[in-house]
Amino acid sequence: MTKEIAITDTYQGGKVPFRPGNPDAIRVYCCGPTVYSAPHIGNARAGVVADQMVRLLREVYGREAVTYARNLTDIDDKIIKTAAEEGVEIEVVTARATAAYLADLDALGCARPDLMPRATENIEPMIAMMQRLLESGHAYAEQGHVLFSTEAFEDYGKLSRLDQDALIAGARVEVAPYKKAPTDFVLWKPAKEGEPGWDTPDDWGLGGKGRPGWHLECSAMIEAGLGAPIDLHLGGNDLRFPHHENEIAQSCCSADLGGVPLARHWMHNGMLRMGEDKMSKSLGNIVTPGELLEDWHGEVLRMALLSAQYRQPLEWSEELLAASKTQLDKFYRAAGDAEPGEVSSSVLGAMCDDLNTPAAFAAMHELREQAQAGNAEAASGLRAAGQLLGLMNETADAWAKGGASDDDARIDALLVERAEARAAKNFARSDEIRDQLAAEGIVIEDGAGGATWRRA
Repeated sequence: MTKEIAITDTYQGGKVPFRPGNPDAIRVYCCGPTVYSAPHIGNARAGVVADQMVRLLREVYGREAVTYARNLTDIDDKIIKTAAEEGVEIEVVTARATAAYLADLDALGCARPDLMPRATENIEPMIAMMQRLLESGHAYAEQGHVLFSTEAFEDYGKLSRLDQDALIAGARVEVAPYKKAPTDFVLWKPAKEGEPGWDTPDDWGLGGKGRPGWHLECSAMIEAGLGAPIDLHLGGNDLRFPHHENEIAQSCCSADLGGVPLARHWMHNGMLRMGEDKMSKSLGNIVTPGELLEDWHGEVLRMALLSAQYRQPLEWSEELLAASKTQLDKFYRAAGDAEPGEVSSSVLGAMCDDLNTPAAFAAMHELREQAQAGNAEAASGLRAAGQLLGLMNETADAWAKGGASDDDARIDALLVERAEARAAKNFARSDEIRDQLAAEGIVIEDGAGGATWRRA
C-alpha cells in the first residue's frame, strides 16, 4: 500500500492528505527564476524544497509516476533594464543568469526538472489563452493592453485570503488609468521601441507589437507543458499574491478545470532572513550560492536550507552553516562505506508528514547512534535516508578529505613517509609530520588498517 503523504495546502488552509488526480501520472510545477542576475540563497530555497518534494513523491509513488516542470522567465522588465544598462542583447543576460541558476542548484543536489519551459518559447499558448479570456468576457483590451477583469472571477482572493481592500493595497498592484478596477492585472502590454515584442492579433484592435505579463506566462506554460489541472504547485510564500492568485484566476476562467483551482494542491515555502529582514535583491542583503560554495560544500548549503521545516522562515548565518557541516560529518563517519538500504520508516514517516525535515534529521541521528554501535543495517539505512534528502552522495573518505584537491597526493605521500618513519622507529620525524599536518587542519587517525586523514 502506498504510504500517505500529508501536506499543508495553502489553498485549503491546513494540513490535508495529498490526493493526485492519477497516482500513476502526477504533475508538479514550481515557479522558477526571472533570469536577469545570479540567484541568491533565498531564491535557492524554493528550488531545494520543490526538489525535496519531488524526491519524496518518487520514493512513494515511483520514479516514472512524477513529471516535474520548473519554468524560466526570460522576458521581463528587469531583464530588459539589465540588458540596456550593460549594452548587450537580452539573450546575453538570460543565458548568463540561467547558467548561474542551474549550476547553483546542481551544486545543491537538485535534479534537473523533466521540463524547463521558457516564456519566450510559449508565446503562442499565451495568446491562445488570452483569446479565450477575451471571448468569455473575463478580459478586456484597453490602451494597447489586455487586462484580466478580477470582478469577473468570484473566487479571486481565496488563495491569499485577502479582502478587497487588502487586495487593492497589496504589493505589486499597479495603479493605471486603463484599468476598470484597481485589482485588474495585465495579461499583455505594448512593447516599447527597442524592446522585444510579438505581433498582437489584429482582432484585438490594439495594433503593433506586445509582450506578455508575468502572471500569464506560468498559466500558459503549465497548460502547454503539463496540461491543467495539475496535482501540485510550489513556490515561495511571497508569490501567493499577486502571482499565484492571478494564475488561478486566468487559468480557471480560460478553461473548464472541473472546479480545481489550477492545482489540486498548493505548497508555499517560507522566506530566508538576513538579520531582521527578508533576504531580497532590492534590499541588498543577499548572499549567492556561488559565493557560499567557495567555502562550503553544496550538501552543507542544502542541509542548512532543510534544517527548518519548509513553511517556516529561516535565519541564515555562518552558525547555521557550521552546525549543518558538523551534523553531516557525523552522518558520514557513522555510515562509512555502507551501501544504501531501505529508508527507515521513521525517516520516511517524518518526510511524509508535511516534509518535516527536522524530525527526519532527528531520526537520522538515532540511526547514526545505532550505526556507531556496529549496526550495519542502521548504517545502510542512514545512507539511504541521507540520499532521500539529497545528501550523503560522497564516499566517506572523499567527504572527510573535503573533496578531491591537488593537495591530496602530497598529504598521502606524507602519510606514507610517516608510516615508514614509525616502522624505522624514527618517531621524531613521525611526530614532525603529524604536527605539520595538524597545523594545516589535517587530522590523522590511526587504525588497524593503517593511518587515514581528514580535514578538520
